[in-house]
Amino acid sequence: MSVLEKMNSAEIIATENKYGAHNYHPLPVVLSRGEGVYVWDVDEKKYYDFLSAYSAVNQGHCHPKIVNAMIEQAQTLTLTSRAFYNDKLGNYEKFLTKFFGFDKVLPMNTGAEAVETALKICRKWAYEVKGIEENDAQIIVCDGNFHGRTTTIISFSNDENARKNFGPYTAGFIKIPYDDIDALEKVLTTSKNIAGFLVEPIQGEAGVYTPADDYMMKAKNLCNQHNVLFIADEIQTGIARTGSLLAVCGNCDCQNHCERQATYATPDVLILGKAISGGVYPVSAVLANDAIMNVIKPGQHGSTFGGNPIAAAVAVAALEVVDEENLAQNARYLGKIFRTKLSEYIKTSTIATLVRGRGLLNAVVINDTEESDTAWNICMALRDNGLLAKPTHGNIIRFAPPLVMNEEQLLDCVSIIIKTLKEFER
Repeated sequence: MSVLEKMNSAEIIATENKYGAHNYHPLPVVLSRGEGVYVWDVDEKKYYDFLSAYSAVNQGHCHPKIVNAMIEQAQTLTLTSRAFYNDKLGNYEKFLTKFFGFDKVLPMNTGAEAVETALKICRKWAYEVKGIEENDAQIIVCDGNFHGRTTTIISFSNDENARKNFGPYTAGFIKIPYDDIDALEKVLTTSKNIAGFLVEPIQGEAGVYTPADDYMMKAKNLCNQHNVLFIADEIQTGIARTGSLLAVCGNCDCQNHCERQATYATPDVLILGKAISGGVYPVSAVLANDAIMNVIKPGQHGSTFGGNPIAAAVAVAALEVVDEENLAQNARYLGKIFRTKLSEYIKTSTIATLVRGRGLLNAVVINDTEESDTAWNICMALRDNGLLAKPTHGNIIRFAPPLVMNEEQLLDCVSIIIKTLKEFER
């Protein structure tokens, strides 16, 4: 069969299974195009996308402004490496730092790279600024975390599927319960050589586990008291997903992006990815102020593609869309409707027990065990009914549509979700 020959869904799935590594378990649907909140499969069946590529497509599929920025730059200059300057990177760095309120940015490509970058910055700061003896720095992390799957990151993961047979693991991390401010305070008070606290404002992969509204602020204050870097992983929760530009703002009712950021849990180190490019191109970034970022010197960290001209042009366009289309406000408004409607249904449901989340990052907990296939089967039925979502942690379904969704579309999706759940009521 010629590689150019048109294949049906079964053939495409079989080809991927034969020639690709089996490191994912996709829902069996083969997508061929997308626009806004919709995607279409190879048979031209239309679906609502309620995953948004794990919140990478906040601005909607194939947003014309972002796509045009990529095309225009790709026709001019694609890559120089950092061996030379290019005419896009400096302006991008200025735009990004002003947009989020930091002195400097270190550009990378993927989320896991950005987390690794933040860990290296934190350790180097600990030795050269805080004065911890080299190789003794400890970084606090949370149970249930998901920061990627590199060797270092899985070393402090609870996910045994991601960890097993990938050791030996990297030392230097202390795990505490998530959303437990007393546990954080105890470690900061009793342990020596603490360099940083790495935390997700909402644990997406753990099932959209949403902490107390004041958890981030209390954690930030404790880090300040103990001269420890507060490192916020906003790869999935940032860029308007939760109803504010950054989820560390909690339930802030900011009208644009973070007007009140200074009075909330402003991170010492901010990690961004996914929607920073609108899902069009791999872009990630670590932001910090000079007192932290200046520990990095030439040759100590980098990437051939990090900060390339296409990434710079795409990210600027993607962030402008967030502002121009008021996506944070839309996520906050629609998220309240989503949780209200699902909560009303769940009151009398036997199949769903809870809806939780913030903005348009939400999850429904299914009344079955993590080992069951009920949530998977519900997602298969949702697919058949025209909506795409995926389970996480076995019995939890994450719902995260593009933030360009309107109220009419959201209500249509709520109807589909409730209709599908009713098919599984006992």
